[in-house]
Amino acid sequence: MFEVILYQPEIPPNTGNIIRLCANTGARLHLVEPLGFSLEQRELRRAGLDYAELANVRVHRSLAECVATLGNARLYAVETGGTRRYSEAAFQRGDALLFGSETKGLPREVLADIAREDRLSIPMRAGNRSLNLSNAVALVVYEAWRQLGFS
Repeated sequence: MFEVILYQPEIPPNTGNIIRLCANTGARLHLVEPLGFSLEQRELRRAGLDYAELANVRVHRSLAECVATLGNARLYAVETGGTRRYSEAAFQRGDALLFGSETKGLPREVLADIAREDRLSIPMRAGNRSLNLSNAVALVVYEAWRQLGFS
């Protein structure tokens, strides 16, 4: 399916919701440290319910370590400053979808390693900053999965 990468996530309920999303879509979730919470935190468990056992979640010390485990997966960064809409990408099974932290997004040095055409955005009304992280991940994962016929 797809690889979902959260770069230094900070808010436990968002990650819990994304664990649940990944369990229900078959995506694998990668968490890049440092995390802004403990994986044992109550809010994370409550949001993820019992889905943590159904989801494939891996924790990595760095983004480089994470990417090294993905082999030849195509890497897309989803960022408010992306150069094209997420719905314009032609997703393939195994693609990796990278999302930044809730308060900082993705740092420039991370974006510098990703081709401009692989930086995706989610359309929003002018003047708004960003969507909730778990909502953004859901939009992109479901679009990618839709393109594969939900198979």
